[in-house]
Amino acid sequence: MSSYTIEEPIQLLPFLIKTLNNKSRNAVKSILTRGQVSVDGHTITQHNHPLLPGQTVNILSNEAAIHLSKLEGITILHEDEDLIIINKEAGLLSMATSRSKDWDAYRQLTDYVKKYNRNNRIYIVHRLDRDTSGVMVYAKTEAAKNKLQDHWQDRVTKRMYTAVVEGNVTKTEGTISSWLKENKAMKVYSTSDQKEGKHAVTHYTKVGGNASYSLLEVELETGRKNQIRVHMQDIGHPVVGDKKYGATKNPIRRLGLHATTLSLYHPTTDQLVQYTVRPPENFIKLIQ
Repeated sequence: MSSYTIEEPIQLLPFLIKTLNNKSRNAVKSILTRGQVSVDGHTITQHNHPLLPGQTVNILSNEAAIHLSKLEGITILHEDEDLIIINKEAGLLSMATSRSKDWDAYRQLTDYVKKYNRNNRIYIVHRLDRDTSGVMVYAKTEAAKNKLQDHWQDRVTKRMYTAVVEGNVTKTEGTISSWLKENKAMKVYSTSDQKEGKHAVTHYTKVGGNASYSLLEVELETGRKNQIRVHMQDIGHPVVGDKKYGATKNPIRRLGLHATTLSLYHPTTDQLVQYTVRPPENFIKLIQ
């Protein structure tokens, strides 16, 4: 995969023709048509798509495009020597147990990198719940994994989610703080006893809604297991489709939680990078 940062306004086809100057105009058009070009993580096939300064254009080789087409429930947003950033679909495990036969994201990405070199590896950095979609980061080296995991709070500057919750949230914004503890049934719950659980802080802003549902932008100050799901239940507005934490409705047939934005300092370059994936359309339609 080749990656380019746009420095001045230009349309996509002219940019590609200028950049891929060893290829004919028809060859460049074919690369676009086959879906080998993405802009800020979104596959683009339109010739006249406008590019703006600061945007990132990724171009896949034919071989890489073939491998990518075999990935199920995964879109690669960015890849370099140290990291793979993906958009994971709901229903796909970040990593399955050793006894599971599920074709999870970890196994697929491992197979993907080994296509180029059988010694290549993938390392888990963090996880998303199976039914949560959105931005995830995997490491391609142990050094990158350790640097991110050991200094997660310092290196990750923003973790933003979009949540569809039940009911009309009346406050336009709020902060939820509690200590989270897990019971023997592996269900997480809030406690006021600081000695019993791990401190969790969630900030939210209401961006839309109706009498039945609300759309929230949720930012994590801490990253605890099931944090958003528990905190939404705590305020009386469980995440849509989340029966485990109090939801009574499942109109979109999935958990209404999507990891929208992840910003972090790259483990090798130390540059601040950000990856964003728009929430699913059925989130938006639910509140219209």
